[in-house]
Amino acid sequence: MNATSPSTYRVRTIRDQLEDDIVNGRMQPGEQVRVEQLMERFGVSRTPVREALQQLEASGLVEVRPKRGTYVTRQGVNELFQMFEVMAELEALCARLACRRMQDPQLSEIRDALRACEQEAQASDADAYYYANEHFHQLIYQACGNPFLVQQTTALKNRLKPYRRLQLRLRNRMAQSLSEHVDIVQAIVDGDCEKASAVAREHVLVQGQRFVDLVSLAQ
Repeated sequence: MNATSPSTYRVRTIRDQLEDDIVNGRMQPGEQVRVEQLMERFGVSRTPVREALQQLEASGLVEVRPKRGTYVTRQGVNELFQMFEVMAELEALCARLACRRMQDPQLSEIRDALRACEQEAQASDADAYYYANEHFHQLIYQACGNPFLVQQTTALKNRLKPYRRLQLRLRNRMAQSLSEHVDIVQAIVDGDCEKASAVAREHVLVQGQRFVDLVSLAQ
């Protein structure tokens, strides 16, 4: 995986903390997000704050209202779970096509990404595991050989990123996620494309359910 530059790391740190605040209810739906307050809170200039907010807007967590400012989006749990259902089908299709179409160098990269996930899981670092996990999934998308599918899957993945990241903090979820990754890779190695698809689908559906659990705990 590529090294993260200091400026990119600052933006990611701000974005991740704001994601935590929004998903866990510390920032309420409809609440205005004030750039100056965030600059003071994180000890940074305006630029990384604005870049973090742009990423949050892309994921649907905040909305920019012209001439009024940036506000936390009002988004329901039911809508999010529906998005997870669609994501599960997209991931399943990516896994099935990747199983059929990937070349040996791509499989080698996926195995390397799986080892990176294993290392972060052993360190019990949920956020670091998420980013290793993100790389693992992206490699499977790329191996499917369908650029349009990759585009659509990546777009929805980015919308769900905050919730996929935070559900990893639930008890035993990281170990379960890693086990599911191992099963996906083994199915691909075995050429069992239907199993790869089924495991990938369940992998995302479980994430959706764990997100519901997380919301329940935060209330």
